[in-house]
Amino acid sequence: MPFMSDTPFYHGTKADLKAGDLIGAGYASNYGQRKAAAFVYFSATLDAATWGAELAQGETPGRIYVVEPTGPYEDDPNLTDKKFPGNPTRSYRTRDPLRIVGEVTDWTGHPPEQLQAMQDHLETLKRQGVEAIED
Repeated sequence: MPFMSDTPFYHGTKADLKAGDLIGAGYASNYGQRKAAAFVYFSATLDAATWGAELAQGETPGRIYVVEPTGPYEDDPNLTDKKFPGNPTRSYRTRDPLRIVGEVTDWTGHPPEQLQAMQDHLETLKRQGVEAIED
């Protein structure tokens, strides 16, 4: 998919990064068995990035960065048509790094009960041996 320069993209994480840094594949995934991630995931919706920031591994506060892809990307097949018809979450993945161009500092997390329900769901999937992310 070509880069859409007028569309802001977001990446939610707990990593402390700054403008100009690159987020790349090959590091331990924040999800599942934490194997090396073959892709970097990002979204054009703040809600999807909020989930990423809230569910990422680690004890530090979640962060949401404004990012730009440095190469081609595709719809995230973990969500598209598997969980949601089409791509309403506007979630994507790439093998190329994402460049941080800014940070969203005024985002609001999901209500505690909604976050707990998602964490419980992910834990159930983990016990069943289902990976949250398929490469």
